[in-house]
This record gives sequence, structure tokens and C-alpha cells, in this order.
Amino acid sequence: MSVSQQSAPPLRAGEIRRIAGLSLVGASVEWFDFFLFGTAAALVFPRLFFPAGDEFIALLSSFAVLGVGFLARPIGGIVWGHLGDRVGRKRAFVAALLTMAAASVLIGVLPTYGQIGVAAPLLLTLLRFTQGLAVGGQWGGAVLLATEHAPSSRRGFYGSFAQIGVPMGVLLGVVAFFLVGTTMNPASFDSYGWRVPFLASAGLVAVALYARNTLDDTPAFQRLQRLAAADATARRSPVLEVLRRHWRRVVLAGGAFTVVNATFYIYITYMLSYGTTTVGLSRGAMLLALAVAALAQIPALAGFAALSDRIGRRPVYLAGTVGTALWAFPLFWLADSGSTAAMAVALVVGQCILAMMYGPLAAFFAELFGAEIRYSGASLGYQLGALVGGAISPLV
Repeated sequence: MSVSQQSAPPLRAGEIRRIAGLSLVGASVEWFDFFLFGTAAALVFPRLFFPAGDEFIALLSSFAVLGVGFLARPIGGIVWGHLGDRVGRKRAFVAALLTMAAASVLIGVLPTYGQIGVAAPLLLTLLRFTQGLAVGGQWGGAVLLATEHAPSSRRGFYGSFAQIGVPMGVLLGVVAFFLVGTTMNPASFDSYGWRVPFLASAGLVAVALYARNTLDDTPAFQRLQRLAAADATARRSPVLEVLRRHWRRVVLAGGAFTVVNATFYIYITYMLSYGTTTVGLSRGAMLLALAVAALAQIPALAGFAALSDRIGRRPVYLAGTVGTALWAFPLFWLADSGSTAAMAVALVVGQCILAMMYGPLAAFFAELFGAEIRYSGASLGYQLGALVGGAISPLV
């Protein structure tokens, strides 16, 4: 039997679930770190990291720093995509988790504008950029660890485990801020309470070490290694190969995710600010509405991803785009009512419709590219959409 025909025996369902579960845990904690910044950018950073004066300018400045993370994500996709296609999905995934842990803990100990002046927002921007680099590489690793171990008939379902990491990260971040915000007086919260969730990000190191010690790399990457050992011909850079021969697929993937990401950040970042400053809801009420919406989205992601295994990725995704457009006006009608329950309904329905697009995307992106360039291609497409859709939507 030739090297190209050799393959590892198929994994048992329990082992696939364990791997998918680890990708879910890693993605959840990583997104928890990334989304903490979005919550703090709406609630805390304008007061603590920018000059006192115009509150609106401070809020815009805070959202601009939030956007820096999105600028970094395509760069992270390039760096970790290259590593993932050359040295392995697992190694790239672990490196991204450790980078995120370091950046988030440093944010938790960062002095404020009142303590070190203009250096505070500059350092905050640098650390947000580092967070963007990390999350730019984490997503591709989490998705490929799940989808490349899964049978083709269940690729959508198992790929959704990495996608579920997003609402789980939102939920964890919202709960963390809710707990510290409601158990402390405002002065204590501004002084040190907001730092606690960022410092808790040190737990990501344990996830990374567990993944490094217990996971084997995916069967697809192991086959690539055997082929590389049998063929001494130098391979092109996977990133350059994607850009040279498959740029149309990268643009397609980026466009598909732009719709998802722009809407998502309107829901979780802009609506948090809108609900507290324009509608007049309390911070606790808005965090509660966001938590309920994130909780509702978790089974919706798995359900719509499984449905895409049966009827195809495209019909499910297109239904989500139409639903998102139709829900835009009821979203604000409900939000403007001033009712916490109505705000929760607005966000729950919006996030569940969004799950029709986001749930199948992991498998869709993995299937767009060959194994030798899959980490690079999927990461570039995803992070391109994140840059276009996520960086500007709160500002707009």
C-alpha cells in the first residue's frame, strides 16, 4: 500500500466527542477572553483608560481600540495558519491559547490613564492587538481538530462544537461581569473588580497544557506528514498557495462570515451600550438579556449545524441571512420599549436566527480547502470576514 493510501483506523464516537469537547472548552475560554474586552469597552474602559471630558468621544475611542483586535485577526490567521499547515493543528491551537492567556492577564494588571497617562491606552491597544493575533489562530485549530476527526456525515455537527465556544465565551464573560458588578460598589468595581475576569484567564494555560499532552494531531495532518516524508520536494508556503490559487474561495468565505460577524457584534457590544445609555436599562438588566440570548444560541448552533449535514450547508445559511434581515426592525422596536423582557426576546430571536448561518460555517469552511492549505485558507477567510464585519459595526 502506498503512503497516500495509508490511513489510521476510524475513531470511536466517544473519542470524537472527547476531541470535539476539548475544542469547545478551548474555544470557550479563548472567546471568553476576547469578549471580556468588548464588555469592558462598553462599560469600563471609556472612564478608566481615556482622558476625562467628552463621554461620547471616550466611548468611540474605546470601541476603536476594540476594533484593533479585528485588524490583528487576519495577521493571526496568516501566522497560525502557516504553523497549522506545516507543524500541526494541535501545536498551532496550543500556541494560540497560550498567547491569549498572556495578553488577557496583562490587561488585568494594566495601570489606568489616571496612573500612567497616555501610556495606558497605548498599552491597552497593544494587548488588544495581541488578543486579535491569538484568536486569529485559535478558531482554525479548534474547528479542524473537530471536523478532521469527524466522519463526513457528521462534520457539521461536530464542527459546531467549536462554534458553540462563541456563545459560551459570551455567557462566561457576561456572567463574570455581572457577578463582580453586582457584588461590589461602583468605586470598588472601577478600582479592581473589572480586573478579576481578566486575571481568571490564567486558567487557559491549563486547557492548553491538557490539549498538548492528550491530543494527537488530526488524521488529515498525519497523512500530510507521511506524504511530506515520502516526497522531498519543497512545498510552497501554504498561505502563499492559498492567496495565489484559491483567493476567490477566501473572498467567498470572508463575505459569508462578514454578514454573521457584523450582526453578532451589533447584538453583543453595540446593544449593550445602546440599552444602557439610550434605552435606559440598567447594566445588570442588559447583561442578563445578553446571557439569556447566549444560552439560547448554544442548542440552536448544534441543531442547525446537524441540519446542514442532512440538507446541505447553503440552504441553512441562506435561510439565516433572510431571517437576519427581516428581524432587524423588530429588534429595535422591542429594544426601544424599555422592557428587559422585550430586550431579551429581541436578542434571543436574533441570536438563534444568526445560528442558522454560524452553526454550519465550520464545516463549510473546512470543506472549501484541501488538507494541505486548510488551516491557512479557513483562517484567512474567517478572519477577513471578522475584520470587515466586526471591527466597524459598533462604531457605525
